[in-house]
Amino acid sequence: MDDLERMAEDALETIPGELLAPVGNVIIHVEDFPDEETEREMELESPFDLLGLYRGVDLTRQSVADVRSTPDMIFLYRRPILDYWCETGEDLFAIVRHVLIHEIGHHFGLSDEDMDRIESME
Repeated sequence: MDDLERMAEDALETIPGELLAPVGNVIIHVEDFPDEETEREMELESPFDLLGLYRGVDLTRQSVADVRSTPDMIFLYRRPILDYWCETGEDLFAIVRHVLIHEIGHHFGLSDEDMDRIESME
């Protein structure tokens, strides 16, 4: 897990500063798999179906009047990421970076469809 955390930290350094500036308070946490509550909530068929998850209040719904009890977090799920890497042969660093960017997009309030549309234009 430490290796994946270091890789995530290195990947963050490659993401443009203007994308990261509003993300300053988001915590990145690596776990082997999503917990059972997340599996149920996301209606996963398998814990391998989820590579990462943003948990928090996205920027479009935040208010200065809100009292926040927990910080925003991005979870990276190590085993599903490694499984995806083995299945696809893609560069592991690129996968971790992609998942981070995807979850940062959720921090900005972007939907999966929004991000798919943006990525298809690259």
